[in-house]
Amino acid sequence: MVAAHGSHSASSGEWIACLDKRPLERSSEDVDIIFTRLKEVKAFEKFHPNLLQQICLCGYYENLEKGITLFRQGDIGTNWYAVLTGSLDVKVSDTSNHQDAVTICTLGIGTAFGESILDNTPRHATIVTREYSELLRIEQKDFKALWEKYRQYMSGLLTPPYGVMETGSNNDRMPDKDSMSSSALCQVSKNCNKVPSEKILRAGKILRNTILSRAPHMIRDRKYHLKTYRQCCVGTELVDWMMQQSPCVHLRTQAVGMWQVLLEEGVLNHVDQEHHFQDKYLFYRFLDDEREDAPLPTEEEKKECDEELQDTMLLLSQIGPDAHMRMILRKPPGQRTVDDLEFIYEELLHIKALSHLSTTVKRELAGVLIFESHPKAGTVLFNQGEEGTSWYIILKGSVNVVIYGKGVVCTLHEGDDFGKLALVNDAPRAASIVLREDNCHFLRVDKEDFNRILRDVEANTVRLKEHDQDVLVLEKIPAGNRISNQGNSQPQHKYIVMSGTPEKILEHFLETMRLEATLSEATDSVLNDFIMMHCVFMPNSQLCPALMAHYHAQPSQGTEQEKMDYALNNKRRVIRLVLQWAALYGDLLQEDEAAMAFLEEFYVSVSDDTRMIAALKEQLPELEKIVKQISEEPKASQKKHKVLLQLFNTSDDRAQKRQPIRGSDEVLFKVYCIDQTYTTIRVPVSSSVKEVISAVADKLGSGEGLIIVKMSSGGEKVVLKPHDVSVFTTLSVNGRLFACPRDQFDSLAPLPEQEGPSTGTVGTFELMSSKDLAHQMTVYDWELFNCVHELELIYHTFGRHNFKKTTANLDLFLRRFNEIQFWVVTEICLCSQLSKRVQLLKKYIKIAAHCKEYKNLNSFFAIIMGLSNVAVSRLSLTWEKLPSKFKKIYAEFESLMDPSRNHRAYRLTVAKLDPPIIPFMPLLIKDMTFTHEGNKTFTDNLVNFEKMRMIANTVRTVKFCRSQSFNPDAALTNKNHQDVRSYVRQLNVIDNQRTLSQMSHRLEPRRA
Repeated sequence: MVAAHGSHSASSGEWIACLDKRPLERSSEDVDIIFTRLKEVKAFEKFHPNLLQQICLCGYYENLEKGITLFRQGDIGTNWYAVLTGSLDVKVSDTSNHQDAVTICTLGIGTAFGESILDNTPRHATIVTREYSELLRIEQKDFKALWEKYRQYMSGLLTPPYGVMETGSNNDRMPDKDSMSSSALCQVSKNCNKVPSEKILRAGKILRNTILSRAPHMIRDRKYHLKTYRQCCVGTELVDWMMQQSPCVHLRTQAVGMWQVLLEEGVLNHVDQEHHFQDKYLFYRFLDDEREDAPLPTEEEKKECDEELQDTMLLLSQIGPDAHMRMILRKPPGQRTVDDLEFIYEELLHIKALSHLSTTVKRELAGVLIFESHPKAGTVLFNQGEEGTSWYIILKGSVNVVIYGKGVVCTLHEGDDFGKLALVNDAPRAASIVLREDNCHFLRVDKEDFNRILRDVEANTVRLKEHDQDVLVLEKIPAGNRISNQGNSQPQHKYIVMSGTPEKILEHFLETMRLEATLSEATDSVLNDFIMMHCVFMPNSQLCPALMAHYHAQPSQGTEQEKMDYALNNKRRVIRLVLQWAALYGDLLQEDEAAMAFLEEFYVSVSDDTRMIAALKEQLPELEKIVKQISEEPKASQKKHKVLLQLFNTSDDRAQKRQPIRGSDEVLFKVYCIDQTYTTIRVPVSSSVKEVISAVADKLGSGEGLIIVKMSSGGEKVVLKPHDVSVFTTLSVNGRLFACPRDQFDSLAPLPEQEGPSTGTVGTFELMSSKDLAHQMTVYDWELFNCVHELELIYHTFGRHNFKKTTANLDLFLRRFNEIQFWVVTEICLCSQLSKRVQLLKKYIKIAAHCKEYKNLNSFFAIIMGLSNVAVSRLSLTWEKLPSKFKKIYAEFESLMDPSRNHRAYRLTVAKLDPPIIPFMPLLIKDMTFTHEGNKTFTDNLVNFEKMRMIANTVRTVKFCRSQSFNPDAALTNKNHQDVRSYVRQLNVIDNQRTLSQMSHRLEPRRA
């Protein structure tokens, strides 16, 4: 179950609670809950389900703060570990003094370590948490028992000497780069798959037979330059044909990648044996057509191929992008096109090892990265003590880190990197790297390229200093040769802000603002990044006085005319920035007294100046309009004060437009006591927990020692901190707030009403059409999405308590995602009749299809994730009776959820859509969190503006999705759908995974 935002902690807490139980006390539902979580963890993705079930029975959960030593080099081990979140440093010392230890690598999410407990050998390294980390721990006796019982499954998964690994002979050593030609290097990569896999061989046969059945003219003898090529296809025609066959192929580059899969494995061949498939008039031949007497498909084979075609297209669309990337990376750097470089750059954005690098460095890397692959486990990439010549990032597979005298100290997996320290420090390799499995793929950066990129970046960096301290760091980048309206060529380079003090960054943007640009053009400029992100490093309380000071600034040098020109242009720039700032913040400024006071004072100053400076008059009407609009709205709202009802239940049937929730809006909210009575408080939405406690104390007559607790339906309790704000909307779907003295915390229990419904509503909604349901869901989701202010995403990412702002609209939209997921699971688990459950599966697949058609990706993914919840996916009798047509549709939808390569399948789908779009919001949040956690906000006491730019770029996705307004389907809206409208706005669900698992087991008990 993927839970969005607030309820994620509740669902994660539940599986942790299961792991905290003694193994003998764990029920089958506990094991299901743990299994659901662990199968999403990279460390366990290759584990056999039976083995993973046993791990669920004997594993324990452990969480450690930063800087904790898990064990020391030389200790005798007692546990095996897998990393669930966070990262740990591996340190090795050649002496008995732990202070001499050198960090040789970092273990990230999905890595496992500690196999030495199988034979009681001392630990080879010291392991220290690099950040807050969560681990799964298995005790020695349990791990030995697993090894004895499941040795055949585990031998390929553990590090040697326990795992299976061929010993690398000298012939398996990678030759030194200096002694190896580039053509030989390419050959190492190209010849990875000499024999096609059964799967790809079958895919090629299906595509060939389908072409011969539907478009036989595509495969024929062709003449070129007086030479005849037998039974060939043309590259462009193959791409055209593939795009017509399946809705999962969106772009020509995607089709190229799919054909490249067949080319790599020799199922399709270029007539002159070129290794890159090209969307050009080039000839390609299927493997079957290499024979003189290649048979035509029989009628039976044609029928089989028709049935299997979509599954084949789905398979190739999933693995095609990787093949396309390998194809590009195999080209010599000088032959990579602009599109190639952009494709690589997009991939690099999602590699954690590169997240801290600037955009410029990533773009430079795109030009020099080399693809390297090795077919055999046991191949030595480099040896300890050798000179460092390359830095590696693992694309596929895993490697062992080996130290002389200590053996394998850890294993690195996909996404991890190694070899960089030796390049940076110009030191010998601290360890040997040995392939742990067959067919490993790497990205490689060679030392001279690495150093050149660092030199180029430094050479193109301009540092502005004051008192010997950097105050502004700029980087020179190509600007592109754009032609201005006057026909003049723009400069070939421009300077972008990398970091600086808040004041200097503001000063730079004001000085470089182009006054000749229209406001709409200026809004699209990098200045918008500053306006969107300034709340992180320069709150309004600092920005407003700074803007006022800039507006009134007077030059101290120059002639009188020069001084007047400077002052005028300076005022115009400040006015333009203020207009953009006010437009972005809108009515959020009403809640900021300093900002409101500044706007009014600023308007008065500009009005006064227009009497003396006529050139300012053109900007005054727009400024007046914004100030009037923002300052008058609070007066109107005071007359008609907005009070939100308990749990923000917005399911009323009034037709008026939904209004965004603001921090100053008041909420009537039930806070429960230990005896399950409640008191209703009325406080502003943005109230802190401290203020909530005060309001509860006023009602109860006493508040000494009170705490506020967030309670999930599963009984997980979280004590809220006094500075937490806007807690009402962060509850899980059926969550409630409790107030009690601290000593009564352990006695708190969920309310009966939190359990959710006991009967399903299938009788009600089976009569509603799937299209009507999807339409009304989309109408409601758009209302919720449209109320989310872009700044709420920033408050959420950096922590709303740091801004003392509400993210209520974002919280409700994220909670809607969870509500729909649980609605799907609830209805299926409450349906006792097998035939009805099959009908429900069909119904939900149809609703998902219509949501996708309406570009409501949030609900689409919520439904598919509901169907993939373990409580539903384990109902094998139900799924067996689902017609194959629906199974295929569901498989296609599931493929869009594929998280590999950072949800590339989803991103390709979205790239082809035009607004309005309701995006998959949890992924947007994940992107922002990835950028936030991978990059420091301040570097050397300067604002890391590169990070601000990356986050602002993600936020702009929301702006793009809403750049066209959503107009409901008139034909559906005009029908009388009040019952459907009410139903989708009042979903009643069970959000307790344990309860859902128990219900699922009652419907279909586990088979022996």
